[in-house]
Amino acid sequence: MRREDLADSDCGIAQSLGVVGDWQSLLIVREAAAGVTRFEGFARELGLSRRALTERLGGLVEHGVLEKVPYSERPPRHDYRLTDRGEGLLPVLLALQEWGTRFVMGDGELSGTLGDGDLARVGALEGTRVPDVALAAHDGSTVRLVDPDRWTALFFFPGAYAPGTHGYPPRWGEVPGTSGCTLECATYGRRHADLEAAGARVLGVSTQHPEQQAAFAAHAALPYLLASDQDGLAASALRLPVFRAGGADRLKRVTLLVDPQGTVRHVQAPVIDPAQSVDDALDLVRSLTAGSGTAAGRARR
Repeated sequence: MRREDLADSDCGIAQSLGVVGDWQSLLIVREAAAGVTRFEGFARELGLSRRALTERLGGLVEHGVLEKVPYSERPPRHDYRLTDRGEGLLPVLLALQEWGTRFVMGDGELSGTLGDGDLARVGALEGTRVPDVALAAHDGSTVRLVDPDRWTALFFFPGAYAPGTHGYPPRWGEVPGTSGCTLECATYGRRHADLEAAGARVLGVSTQHPEQQAAFAAHAALPYLLASDQDGLAASALRLPVFRAGGADRLKRVTLLVDPQGTVRHVQAPVIDPAQSVDDALDLVRSLTAGSGTAAGRARR
């Protein structure tokens, strides 16, 4: 059946399913969000036959979800990259991930803590490369997850709000895993100079709007940037665990230590004690950079 043949021609759900209504197409979008661009890469990650993969990629290109970008003329070869239309599907993937984690793999309880599946997924990030993702920062700038000149203490958190802004969703404090965000952010602020001296920057990421982050950063006098993943770019690229509260997807608490080449060198998960986790991150950065070629590492030798 073609999309044009769907009886519910006025229904956005039906029309969307006409484009990405099979599991193979959605998983291709998932892999594209994670940085896979080559035909062989999709085949390796998904285990699809060449025929099935060719058909699915062709359909996604036809519908404007992916675009083909040539990288070789002889023989002709292309990268497959998400378009703006394709990136518009990322919140759908996050919703499916949250629903599957909560209701298929879990018992249906709303929680911001990491389950076994979450832990396995984020643990597998160690040794992988962080996709090139750019996010809006709270100061109006654009910031990337990887800094080619230094290490990054990259921490993801559910949300932190300035007093009087009425930002916290209803019954926020009753959801396990939501408390401690203010403490974690503030502790990174207090340890910021030490982390810089060790050769690392700090970057905090939540799904809050940049204006909410700016209000909190000003209240807490944070000396580092907060970045907004309100469109799910980072969460989809890294396949981060999420939960839904207050009508929006929220990031569960995870910290990644990323080297200047973009490789995840350590994963902190679960983060049970937000304040202690910052001191642990500082110790790890000092240890990991001690023998590296960073300026901080050279200064200590």
